[in-house]
Amino acid sequence: MRQRKHVTLLLSFFLLFTTLFASMAAAQTYTVKKGDTLWRISRNHGTTVAAMQEVNQLPDVNFLRIGQVLQLPDGTVAAAAPAVKQAPTQQAADTSKPAAPIVPATKPPVAPAPVAPTPAATTEADTTTITILGTSDVHGNLYGYVYEDGKETTNNGLARIATYVNEVKKSNPHVLLIDNGDTYQGNILTDDIYRKKPEVTHPVSVAMNAMNYDAMTLGNHEFNFGLDLIKRIEKEVKFPVLGANITTKDGKSFVNPYTIVNVDGLKVGIIGVTTPNVPRWDGEKVDSLSFQHMGETVKKYAKELREVEKVDVLIASAHSGMIAEFDEDGGSDAAAKIIEMVPDLDALLVGHMHIIVKDQVGQTVVGGPRNLGRDIVRFDLTVKKEAGKATVADRKVEVIDMTDYEPDQKIRDIIKDAHEATISFIAGGGGAGDAGGSGGLFGQASADFQPENEINGIPEGKLRDTAVVDLINKVQLKATGADVSAAALFKDTSNLKKGDITYANIFDIYKFDNTLYTVKVTGKELKAYMEWSASHYNQWKEGDISISFNPDVPGYLYDMFAGVDYKIDLSKPAGERIIDVMYKGKPLLDTEELKLAVNNYRYSSGLKALKLVSANRDWESPRSIRDYLVEYIQEQKAVSPEVDNNWEIIGIDLSSPYRDEVIKLVNNGKIEVPYAKSLNVNELMQRGIIQAK
Repeated sequence: MRQRKHVTLLLSFFLLFTTLFASMAAAQTYTVKKGDTLWRISRNHGTTVAAMQEVNQLPDVNFLRIGQVLQLPDGTVAAAAPAVKQAPTQQAADTSKPAAPIVPATKPPVAPAPVAPTPAATTEADTTTITILGTSDVHGNLYGYVYEDGKETTNNGLARIATYVNEVKKSNPHVLLIDNGDTYQGNILTDDIYRKKPEVTHPVSVAMNAMNYDAMTLGNHEFNFGLDLIKRIEKEVKFPVLGANITTKDGKSFVNPYTIVNVDGLKVGIIGVTTPNVPRWDGEKVDSLSFQHMGETVKKYAKELREVEKVDVLIASAHSGMIAEFDEDGGSDAAAKIIEMVPDLDALLVGHMHIIVKDQVGQTVVGGPRNLGRDIVRFDLTVKKEAGKATVADRKVEVIDMTDYEPDQKIRDIIKDAHEATISFIAGGGGAGDAGGSGGLFGQASADFQPENEINGIPEGKLRDTAVVDLINKVQLKATGADVSAAALFKDTSNLKKGDITYANIFDIYKFDNTLYTVKVTGKELKAYMEWSASHYNQWKEGDISISFNPDVPGYLYDMFAGVDYKIDLSKPAGERIIDVMYKGKPLLDTEELKLAVNNYRYSSGLKALKLVSANRDWESPRSIRDYLVEYIQEQKAVSPEVDNNWEIIGIDLSSPYRDEVIKLVNNGKIEVPYAKSLNVNELMQRGIIQAK
């Protein structure tokens, strides 16, 4: 009997250790579920976003696929993911219980607000559920249409958002609708037509008024066209425009810092702030303004709203991402810092980064949608009114995908004229042609300007000199008389295809409404600028059979240069790659002075912000770079792809007897596109994906 007990005891210990071992093994990976973000996964496993990105070689920390298996860094501890309730058409997270706060890894966590003991109820409390719906980064996508492609979309646009808003309002009378910014910029309708027609009400204003928005926060892209557009927006819309951290130089508010909305006898305060990095991108356009720390600003006005205005519910709308974009130390541009400084916020709407955010930090529910009207954020706050005091007793956040919603025909009807005028503008049939700029058929392309990708998802336009960027640089040199020009391939798929060239094609190869600057640079400064740009690539290592790209340096920051010949040596680390720079057939001297043509965005946020160039711009174009491209093609009537091959990548050896086999696996979808990490035959063999020959 005693022996049997010993055997049973030993067996129990064996099973216990086996279970623990299995748990430890299981904790080494995590499979991405619907609604997951890298912040949530990192937090739940006691690690950081940076560590997860490094271990998994993630090209974009903001993009995860459902079912994707992530490796957890050594030393992490498995933790149960928060419960997720799912509906057929939406992502829903029950966040009524506070979760651990999401703050940058270098910052101390914010302790959740203490939960007071529930007193014995003597009378039943009166409750109101307030639903706050939030949009962000719509970028002028009203109809649900891609003008450069000439096609309707199936899952986005403000008209689809309107359908959902109407549906919610039928079931709940206490609904607020707010926008987080980057709404009046982003396509041909907004950028090339109606921002140039101040005599008519902007179609975006028309649509938002019809949807009865309660407030809008300015985004950074609202400043792209100068302050006159913002003043115009204020006059056109029937709701307050917010920007609490934006002041004039004498300290006065530029727009409203907050608004208060009465809902069922409750006072709801809404504070709006935008990323303080606007001057980096829009330079002189905002010289008359100051942009303050978002967290400090929200703290200031939260105190006023709570103590003076006596609001019952406090909401902030911050046009920024959760993590700092530039100010890692001060967190002035990080939404996480707002919650750290104002832990009594009830809800926080974020945007700017074009990613889904859905979480709870302390008592604050946080939500952010993707761009173009792809999603809408829904906050449900249950407010309990008892003994003359109102408290938020329950809070939830959802991010609703618009895939299963049809566009609201009423919204489409009220913007129909603007939509059709834009299509007519592209085709050259008049309509909006008097808005400034040119529409219609400009010329013919004799062949495609961009070669086909050898590897799916790896743009040839980043691997070698191509006709698209050469055309942009040629036009910039012609317009400025500069010695050297710099231009980026903003979209990996940008191309001028064989056949007719319309304004849609021009927008496709140059999607931003940038102007052109010239600035004097020395040879040394130009090479420093080129080195910064070349950090877009990862360093080549033995066994690599493809070139990959640094996820911390996105493609729109990678410039290619005309007017000089040069090589990029990817066997060397970033900062040591630019070699053999030649100007007019001779090595470029560090002391030589050149005139550089560059767009206004790169000048402000790159050359000056990073102190790569000491001189100030000496000329600005009166028109956009797109206008110069149109003018050139109209003059030529027919254009052919021309490549001068003035730069090349060296220091690599992509040859391998396995290369064709591996590329076939990628192109057939058997291996993920190796954008942020090169295909390496040694690693593929270790993983058993290919076998030694």
